[in-house]
Amino acid sequence: MSEPLDYKSAGLDLDVYEDTIGRIGRLVKKTHGPGVLDGFGGFASLFALDVNRWLFSGGYRRPVLVTCTDGVGTKLKVAAAMNKFDTVGIDLVAMSVNDCLCCGAQPLVFLDYLAMPKDDPVLAEELVKGMVEGCQQAGCSLTGGETAILPDFYAPGDFDMAGFAVGVVERDDAIDGSHIQPGDVVLGLASTGLHSNGYSLARKIVFDHAKLSVNDHVPELGRTVGEELLTPTRIYVKAIHEILKHYPVKKHVVRGLAHITGGGIVDNLPRILPPNRRAFIQRGSWTMPPVFPWMQSLGSVAQAEMDRVFNCGIGFTMVVGAYYAESIRERLAEAQTPAFVIGEIREGETGVEWVG
Repeated sequence: MSEPLDYKSAGLDLDVYEDTIGRIGRLVKKTHGPGVLDGFGGFASLFALDVNRWLFSGGYRRPVLVTCTDGVGTKLKVAAAMNKFDTVGIDLVAMSVNDCLCCGAQPLVFLDYLAMPKDDPVLAEELVKGMVEGCQQAGCSLTGGETAILPDFYAPGDFDMAGFAVGVVERDDAIDGSHIQPGDVVLGLASTGLHSNGYSLARKIVFDHAKLSVNDHVPELGRTVGEELLTPTRIYVKAIHEILKHYPVKKHVVRGLAHITGGGIVDNLPRILPPNRRAFIQRGSWTMPPVFPWMQSLGSVAQAEMDRVFNCGIGFTMVVGAYYAESIRERLAEAQTPAFVIGEIREGETGVEWVG
């Protein structure tokens, strides 16, 4: 007579799963503020808007919820090669909250979906550590998520994760780019490197073409390949909200916000431009992290391809009134976010045109 089957024999040990949830729960609660009304482990999470009156004077009058979702992509392959998993959670949070920020919203809550071939409490804990750090940087709460164990779906050593952010903005304060006009200045906020886009090409250049490993030291970068490629995505939430606090939205000082992800400036900035508005971007007007020219040279990548695949050193853009551009740039510097005047808005077909 054969042995009776159970869940453990199918690839999921419920006792190990409970260990995973226990480790995650202790971390998640570090991000909870007064808006989180429940603990951790329920079927859903409750978040109160009325206790977050500090975000807007008088509280929310006509609140609009803002929702975003994203992943980390093949940057996870670099984390696996490095056996270092405590930073990609920051990337996961960053990709969603930076999108949420583009309409002037404050991210409130973040949730994750983590899928693995087998339960691994240590790996899950490291991933959630990064998410907690990202949520703390963004000023939002990690209120829940889902850990899926799929032994017949993922190969050993593989895993994936996705993130979901919910934010809020006053309807009258939402920034949609509609007030952008000729003469406005484009500010480019520095990225920390590749962020979480273009890794399929980056990995092909570095590992397949150049035959480098994550442990190889690169003089041009001043560190190893793995250390460079695993640099976390910058989270712009607090720096941008510091600006919005000093330059009221109703005066249309800040007229447009764009997160520069896959597609680069050339594809992302036009998403916020109204009709008959064209952005002219001055090439060489910002300090570019050395990883970009290094990869371009290593893989003989055409400039147009670099522009379309990578952020090339600008992770976020602001379109602002010209009169306020320099003072905004100075405030961003005080918020530890380097920014550059990288272009201007003129009349013309909607899009981006390079100058220089």
